[in-house]
Amino acid sequence: MDAAVRQQLDVLGYTIFPDLMPPALLAALRARVDELLREEGEQAGAEFRQEPGARRLANLAAKGEVFLQVVLHPTVLACVRYLLGPEFKLSSLNARAANPHNGVAQPLHADAGALADERGFWVANSVWMLDDFTASNGALRLVPGSHRWGRLPHQEMANPAEPHPREVLITGRAGTVVVLNAHAWHGGTANRTAAPRRALHGFYTRRDKPQQQWQKRLIPPEVQAGLSPEARWILALDDPLNDELCARETGMSGFLR
Repeated sequence: MDAAVRQQLDVLGYTIFPDLMPPALLAALRARVDELLREEGEQAGAEFRQEPGARRLANLAAKGEVFLQVVLHPTVLACVRYLLGPEFKLSSLNARAANPHNGVAQPLHADAGALADERGFWVANSVWMLDDFTASNGALRLVPGSHRWGRLPHQEMANPAEPHPREVLITGRAGTVVVLNAHAWHGGTANRTAAPRRALHGFYTRRDKPQQQWQKRLIPPEVQAGLSPEARWILALDDPLNDELCARETGMSGFLR
């Protein structure tokens, strides 16, 4: 990581990597996401969360080897390590496709409703642009510097779905990846075009917090058996503390609500 990236993460709360996905990876991710959306149909994302105006997929670490290239990307992991410290893990990997002409913007939020604690920041996210993000198709909006404010949007704004005077729109061409301090206030905007806007969200947390999706329970054992030591560590498959935290918070479903 160079000094400019560190400064962006410190001051703005996000950094942008254009063309981080090579064309072959971008094509493979698009194909697998579209395949899963077709297969899961109206139940897409139902095991975790569905959303008006968008189609979601959940538990992607268990749904295709190609997704491990997202989970383990060294550039993203370097940023997450900088934000959260050396002890972190994947919390969840999901997809979100903003529907055409959905007219629905997400309210500004911090992921997991998280505020920094006595140890500092504990959530980071990565947004993988599978389509161009434009001003009209549901790009990400973010309030720079809000990760350091120590409060949540609903504590300051009458309606977090409304624009914030300091928000910026994060656009980019397909293949771009945005890494953000997920305490920063952010949300998807309305898609006013005739095509869906697809993205992956690779969400990471500190190791003393439960995973949003308990990977040990959700990834099939035969898949786990073939994973590298690095993948097993990132997914917290051999971590007794993670098992204890997730058993307490997620229940039998393996999904944190």
